[in-house]
Amino acid sequence: MGGQTGGMEFLCYHRDRPGSLPLREQLGEAHWSYMDRFAARMIARGPTFAGDGETPTGSLHIVDLPDPTAARAFAFDEPNYQAGVYRDVLLRRWRNTLGRTMWDFPGGRTGGDRYLVLGLGTGEAADLTAPTAIDTLIAYGPLLSDDGTAWLGTAALIQAPDPDAARAVLTPDRYAAIDVHPWEFGGRR
Repeated sequence: MGGQTGGMEFLCYHRDRPGSLPLREQLGEAHWSYMDRFAARMIARGPTFAGDGETPTGSLHIVDLPDPTAARAFAFDEPNYQAGVYRDVLLRRWRNTLGRTMWDFPGGRTGGDRYLVLGLGTGEAADLTAPTAIDTLIAYGPLLSDDGTAWLGTAALIQAPDPDAARAVLTPDRYAAIDVHPWEFGGRR
């Protein structure tokens, strides 16, 4: 597995609608079958969870696609989205500053707590390059406008001891908000 390059990289974060877990479970195979079509282009993927570490709250996919139109089709044709599992979708261009997929992460698929960190930018661009002193980064890169010219924030997947340590990967005063979600490696089991 691993991302082919040549297109544009996009981050797609589908956030669950409250009470949609039974529908999500019912559509499990439809979701997997849909995502199988994009497996060769995946950079990272996996579910996010509530603070209990058990209740799914969303579904993250970072994928290399030809253009913004293809990214929108990827996000909105997804079976869970079509059926109403998700309340909203964050879809942004993204740049893979680590140059690898999550499957290349030296820390492996399990062990330690993992988090999705989403910093929604405000003002001048920040955190454009991955911090080199942090070897627990699984994925890292800026969120960008469709044409790739405007910085809209930063997204990271990181192994960290707790949400505060995960949040610390970003420069706090450069963001309107920083959200941290428990996350785990996804893909067919």
